[in-house]
Amino acid sequence: MIPALVSLLLTSLLSGCTVGPDYVRPQAAIPANFKEVKGWKQAQPRDHLLPGRWWEIFKDDRLNSLEEQVVNANQSIAQAEAQYRQAQHLVQSARSSYFPTANVTGSANYFRAASGQSVAVRGVKYLFGTAVGIAWEPDLWGSVRRQVESNTGNAQAIAATLQALQLSTQAALADNYFQLRTLDAQRILLDETVAAYQRTVEITQNRYAVGIVAKTDVVQAEAQLKSASAQAIDLGVQRAALEHAIAVLTGKTPAEFSLSSIPLDITPPSVPVSLPSELLERRPDIASAERKIAAANAQIGVAKAAFFPSLNLASSNGYQSNNLSTLFNAASRYWALGPAGAALTLLDGGAKNAQYKQAIDALDASIAFYKQTVLTGFQEVEDNLAALRVFEEEAKVQDEAVIAARQALTMTTNQYQAGTVSYVNVMTAQTAALSNQQTAVQLMGERLTASVLLVKALGGGWNVAMLPTPDEAGGEVRWSDFLPFPVN
Repeated sequence: MIPALVSLLLTSLLSGCTVGPDYVRPQAAIPANFKEVKGWKQAQPRDHLLPGRWWEIFKDDRLNSLEEQVVNANQSIAQAEAQYRQAQHLVQSARSSYFPTANVTGSANYFRAASGQSVAVRGVKYLFGTAVGIAWEPDLWGSVRRQVESNTGNAQAIAATLQALQLSTQAALADNYFQLRTLDAQRILLDETVAAYQRTVEITQNRYAVGIVAKTDVVQAEAQLKSASAQAIDLGVQRAALEHAIAVLTGKTPAEFSLSSIPLDITPPSVPVSLPSELLERRPDIASAERKIAAANAQIGVAKAAFFPSLNLASSNGYQSNNLSTLFNAASRYWALGPAGAALTLLDGGAKNAQYKQAIDALDASIAFYKQTVLTGFQEVEDNLAALRVFEEEAKVQDEAVIAARQALTMTTNQYQAGTVSYVNVMTAQTAALSNQQTAVQLMGERLTASVLLVKALGGGWNVAMLPTPDEAGGEVRWSDFLPFPVN
C-alpha cells in the first residue's frame, strides 16, 4: 500500500496538472468577398499571392536597391530584432523553472565559544564547511507551463510585430520614393512650362516693341513666368524632406544620401488580391494580435495556479570539520533530505482574486484588439482597392483633359498672334493646360501610393507559416548557458 502511495505521489509531482483554460482561437467576422474588388484586374499570370520581395512588381531597380538597404540597415528594425531576442530569452527564463536549482557553499570560521557554553573543545577554534544544496518546486498546477506558454505567445507576437514593422517600413520607403519621383515629374513639367512661358514673354515683348500689344500684356506674361518659376522652386522643400526621410529609412544620415531626378515612367502594377478569408493568414499585425490572445489566455492559468498550495523540496550534502586537512574525511560528511514544505495562502485581502480577474480582463481586451485589427485590415484593403479603381478611371478622363487643354492652348496662342483675342485668353489657356498636366502627374503618384498601400494591406507576401514555432520562439539554448558564469 505504501509503495503504491509513494509511486502515485511521485507521478503527480512529475506530471502535475495544468489549471486555467486551454487556448481556442477566437472567431472573427470574415466577408465572402471584398466589396471593392468588383471589376478588379487580377495580376497575370493568375497568381493570387504577393511575392516576398513585393516591391519588385514595380520593376524599378533603384527602388529594389533601396528596399534591400531597409532590411539590412534600418535602426527601427534592428531595435525590433533585439526586442524579439529579448522575448526569446524570457521564454528560456520561464523554462528554467522546470528544473531544480543547485548551489555550492564554502565557509571558514575562526571563533571562541562564549563563557558557559557547552562545547566539545573550549577556547579559540576553527570550523570549516562545504555543502551542495538542491531545491525544487514541482509544477503541480501548471503555473510554470502556463508561464512558458504565455512567454512563447508573446515571443511569437513580437516576431509578427517585427515583420509588420518591416513591411510598414518598406512600404513607407516605397511611398516616399514614389512621392519624390512625382515631385521630380512635376519639376520637369514646371521647367518645361517656364521655358514655354519665357518664349511667350519674348514674343509679347517683341509685339509690344512694334506697338501691336499694350504694356499690360508684357507685365502679365512676366508675372505668369515668375509664378511658374516660384512653383518649381517651392518643390525643392518637399523633395528635400522626402530625400531625407528615405535616407533615415535606409540607415543613413541625410548628408550621405542623395537621389538624382529621373522621369516618372512607371506604370502602376496589377496587385494580386487574395480572398478575405486568407487575409488573417497574410497580415503580420493580425497574427501578432492573435498570439497576444494566446499569451493572455495562458496568464489566466498562471493566476489561477496561485490559489493552490505550493510544494518545495530540498536536500543538502556537505562536510564540516574543525581541521581543514580532515574536512573531506568520511567522518566529516553530513547530509539532509529537507526541509520539505507546503504553503497555502488563506487570507491575502483579495489580492490573488483581483489578479485572476485582471488576467480575464486582459484576455477580453486582447480579443477585442484582435477583432478590431481584423476589421481595420479589411477596411485598408477595401479603401485601397476603391482608390486604385477610381484613380484609374479618373486618370483616363484626366489624360483626355490634358490633350484637350493643350489643343485649346495652341489654338488660343495662334488666335492671339493673329490679334483676334487678348492676352488674358492666352493666360487662361496656359493656366488650364498647366493645371491639367499637374493633376495628371499627381494622379499617377496617387495611383502608385495606393498600389503600395494595397500591398501593405494585403500583408506584403507574408504568411502565418513564417511565424516561429514554439521551439524557435524559445531561441537556441547552448550547453554553455547552464554554466554558472556568462559566456558570450
